Amino acid sequence: MSDVDKSAVTQAENSSDKPRRRGCLGHCAKFWWAYLIAVVVIVVIVVPVVLLVAVPKIAQQKIDDAELILDGLVVTNTQTQNLTIAINSTIKTDGSVHADIAAFDGVMYLEDHEPHTPFAKIKFPATTADALQAVNLTQFLPIEDVEALTVFNTWLLANETLRVTVEGDTHVRVSGIARDYPVTFKKTITMPGLKMLDGTVVNPDWISLKPDDNGNNFNATTIIPNRSRVSFELGNVTFHNYLLGEEVGTVYIDNLTLRPGMNNYTMRATIENNAVIKVLGAKPYCEEKGVLPFQIRGKTVVNNGQSLPYFADALAAHNQTIQIPIGDAVNKSLGVVIPCGGLGNGGGEKRGFSGLLF
Repeated sequence: MSDVDKSAVTQAENSSDKPRRRGCLGHCAKFWWAYLIAVVVIVVIVVPVVLLVAVPKIAQQKIDDAELILDGLVVTNTQTQNLTIAINSTIKTDGSVHADIAAFDGVMYLEDHEPHTPFAKIKFPATTADALQAVNLTQFLPIEDVEALTVFNTWLLANETLRVTVEGDTHVRVSGIARDYPVTFKKTITMPGLKMLDGTVVNPDWISLKPDDNGNNFNATTIIPNRSRVSFELGNVTFHNYLLGEEVGTVYIDNLTLRPGMNNYTMRATIENNAVIKVLGAKPYCEEKGVLPFQIRGKTVVNNGQSLPYFADALAAHNQTIQIPIGDAVNKSLGVVIPCGGLGNGGGEKRGFSGLLF
């Protein structure tokens, strides 16, 4: 092919592209209104769908994925119809969404106890969706349901762990969007319980045949473990005192506040000596250095002159067994060792002791 022919072909090819470009531009110029309508439809339909459907779902999902950690719960100023509750908690999120969560009224109830009756109604403060958000509050609350609060305290006392749910409706405002989206905050946390105060230790200081000015004839130091993250201001607490199924007196602990960890208090009691001496002389207890299995059960709880049935009834729901080395107290305080068979058989070691009349 000659150079003239090649030039003709090139010119033909170039000339064939120009009508296509002109046709595309002409089509757009002719139907611009259709493209504009399509864009408007996308903006009008898709954007609201995202704002009204997708964003709320994402916001709720982020709330659901967040973790609520109870760092501590303190109950003070306890009264018959009111109390002060302080909650220290932490909310953990992935921090991927920047949003503000509005303050809301929430309820707390036992997850595994039906019906889900709230034992407390709390006003939760506004928070953010930061990766780590501290949520601390202190409120003076009316006791709206004594039975529900009693059930919660009973479960907390008796169980090693228990599940508590915090729930409330609130709103979320995502950064950059001037709109509040309704969401439900619902978190169930597993918290350690008191496990019936298992591990309580009672070390007797003295026991007497004659009561003191308060009517007590027994005094001891007690160590009470609190495995939970809850602190209680109880006040003056009394307990029924049992020995082998027989009630043998009343135990008193004054100004009692149970804080997480080990709690040391003075315990006083009025005890029927006859029953104690009788069991000390019976097998197998006379062979076990006078360690007796006493049981206590809640009787009354009074703080600043006000009865607290939501604590008293919880403490009365179960018996707690405590092994008490009362034989040593009898020996040190009364100067006598109770032998197997009891003192009535003429046995036992007395060191200047007289007057045991049973």
